[in-house]
Amino acid sequence: MKDAQFNHYQSKLAFETDSWDLKIALDAKENIVVIDTRSPEAFAAEHIPGAINIPHRQMTKEATASISKDFTVVTYCDGIGCNASTRGALAMTKLGFKVKELMGGLDWWKRDGHPTSLGAASGSGSTAGGCS
Repeated sequence: MKDAQFNHYQSKLAFETDSWDLKIALDAKENIVVIDTRSPEAFAAEHIPGAINIPHRQMTKEATASISKDFTVVTYCDGIGCNASTRGALAMTKLGFKVKELMGGLDWWKRDGHPTSLGAASGSGSTAGGCS
């Protein structure tokens, strides 16, 4: 049982991150690309500074061609009530990227007091709604 528990928690840390660890990594200029997996409208309303917008349904080889596979991709969405970040993490993994999912999404990012940005989407296409 002890080995199973260790493996479980080690895997969680390998594939998930929280807002504090992400902020520290971004401030240290680690090789990270933050992807907002929500709609362009939700991204424009508010997003993590420096994030790019690629809605999870639009993650293709072509849409992600400019992202280096040497970087770790961190996906996020609205928060725990949204699974767009999980869907995005799965899609990016299928495309061959090293991926982590931001626990709590934008909601927990803001709750921890980190800044947000406003602006137009930088991805392609449009999807209605925020966490679609």
